[in-house]
Amino acid sequence: MRIVALGPGDPDAIPAAALAAIDAADPSMVMAPPLADDLRQSLGARPAPLTDPPPDGAVVVAPDAEAHALAVLHPGADTLPARDALRARAIGQRVAELAQVASRLRAECPWDRVQTAATIVPHTVEEAFEVAEAVAEGDPAHQADEIGDLLFQSVFLSALLEEDGTADLATVARGQADKLISRHPHVYGDQAAADAGAVVDIWEQRKRAERPDEGIFHELPPGLPALAYAAKAQKRAASAGFAFPDVQAALAKLDEEVREVNDDPGQHEVGDVIFAAVAVARAAGVDPEIAVRAAAARFRERVEGAARLAAEAGEDFEALGPDAQLEWYARFRARP
Repeated sequence: MRIVALGPGDPDAIPAAALAAIDAADPSMVMAPPLADDLRQSLGARPAPLTDPPPDGAVVVAPDAEAHALAVLHPGADTLPARDALRARAIGQRVAELAQVASRLRAECPWDRVQTAATIVPHTVEEAFEVAEAVAEGDPAHQADEIGDLLFQSVFLSALLEEDGTADLATVARGQADKLISRHPHVYGDQAAADAGAVVDIWEQRKRAERPDEGIFHELPPGLPALAYAAKAQKRAASAGFAFPDVQAALAKLDEEVREVNDDPGQHEVGDVIFAAVAVARAAGVDPEIAVRAAAARFRERVEGAARLAAEAGEDFEALGPDAQLEWYARFRARP
């Protein structure tokens, strides 16, 4: 089977190579999923309905995104263009469709029409946290949904820049690609990186070199959540060489801070314990924000489970004393 991509679905944008492939094929073997009438008429052939599975030797034609989906389902099929290029074109088609949705909403929706970057950003932050929650849950479908919400935030904010004549989605994406290439010389150049920690060091060094006047703690927004702020501050310090060499060293510092908080359980010492715990997370390659959210979710599940167990035994969990509540909590945790 050969899969031939027709471009984004616009009859005026069918690649010449696709038309040539269709002309060279046996007309009885050219097949397609449902196509818009104008696209079908532009092919110079009338593809037969696509069967499942397609017959051997079939030439299946479809717009880029549908062609890519078919290629994923048929890993042994030949594709035009090659699979990497087809994937890139399919992504471009879908993102362009999302950008068109943003443009129409901006023009026709009363709510979207009055938004500014300042009014949108709180929603962007909320969507970022919802992505983090979906990742902590480990549900791929939920992750995809929340990532889509966050992607739309970027698309919409880029549309606002385009209205101001400052940038657009294409320049935003190109700028990000250029930045990533520049900060990955171990991939796009000849610099070596032995492990993930070395990659982070290279990233921060490149970033500081690009912005020499901003100091060690550049781009450290005060509005970040506390754990994210602490992790980012530690990452900035590490780029200047100020960091624990390994997890054991970070754990030793945490033990020291715990001993101090035993003597003085006030804000200062409690803050030091939490900050030291963030350092342990960084040294272990764990995102502290996601880790604490996951821990909070487990705690909630266990307390609710303890309350259910108590209720099944005829007891009111909220009316029990702390010791009895802890007993039910321990029973729920001990369940297989």
